[in-house]
Amino acid sequence: MKNIEKHEKDTQLFPAFNLEIAEGEITAIYSTLNVRSTLLNMILGKIPIVNGEIRVKEVTIAENKRGFLHQVGICFFEDGMYERLTVSEYFRFFYDLYEVKQTFERVIHLTQLEGKKNKRIRDLTFSEMKRVQYGRLLIQDPSLFVFEEPDLNVDMETKRVFINITRKIQEEDKSILVLTGNMESAVTVADRVYRLDEDGLRIIETETEEDTEERDTELIPAEETDNEKDTKPIQLNKIPTKVNDKIVLFDPPEIDYIESNDGQANIYIKGEAFPSSLTLTNLEERLQHFGFFRCHRSYIVNLQKVREVITWTRNSYSLILDDKEKSQVPLSKTKMAELKDLLGLK
Repeated sequence: MKNIEKHEKDTQLFPAFNLEIAEGEITAIYSTLNVRSTLLNMILGKIPIVNGEIRVKEVTIAENKRGFLHQVGICFFEDGMYERLTVSEYFRFFYDLYEVKQTFERVIHLTQLEGKKNKRIRDLTFSEMKRVQYGRLLIQDPSLFVFEEPDLNVDMETKRVFINITRKIQEEDKSILVLTGNMESAVTVADRVYRLDEDGLRIIETETEEDTEERDTELIPAEETDNEKDTKPIQLNKIPTKVNDKIVLFDPPEIDYIESNDGQANIYIKGEAFPSSLTLTNLEERLQHFGFFRCHRSYIVNLQKVREVITWTRNSYSLILDDKEKSQVPLSKTKMAELKDLLGLK
């Protein structure tokens, strides 16, 4: 994407930006629904691109519409399907439509639909229908896979299926673009995560082993002098947040998890987000004695609220909380071993 921008009347949806997705790379863009819809329509040529261009395999839609659309496959969040067909009939239809490299058995296996292949699509659950959508894109086998909210509202097994599919696509040196409003989903699946809004395209840092080592080194306390021991400040256990013009104080056990976005820490309590004036590092220092754990560069979780530890792939993990929303928080690879030690696991 080169010099892509969009204005609506007097409002700037997003300023001009450039983005390149390499072969074998998974990139996620975290944005609002309006931004996602606009990007998808630009890719499809439904919204004109004034000054810039979107190029896949050296082809733009203006130069060769058929060739461009052959290189791009899109899995929309809401996608029309032939609901009277069985899963097998639906896949066979697209096998006839495209020059297929994927075998029918492989697509059925990757989507975990072996037991549903003779069932009509209209009789499937929402999550099973999403797997059918994944399968259709696998049959098309484009150079660029675009997924819009691919795992929103799906069950755990379908999310696992989706992550496994992205890894298979990546192994084949194909590119993936995920458009989502769910930060946990973006961080879990993508190599690079960006935020796109009226301030432009900005990368969201994800954790590396070097980052963890540097942070752990910074947190090693220096030896205290006698004077410092005598003048320790009062310890305040309350965590301050701001709601409109009011300061609201919370007890640590009330907090489910904390997420940092663009330097702004948001404290989540019963599904509601409260902005904090403290940094994630400040919050980590205050809360670590209350059973909180820095599970990712951008997340702190209350371990008392963790119900499950989910392994999606060898390097991809999530924590499932026992709150009403069954919130999912990413767990970085570098933090998995530390968590096991805390839990007394080998």
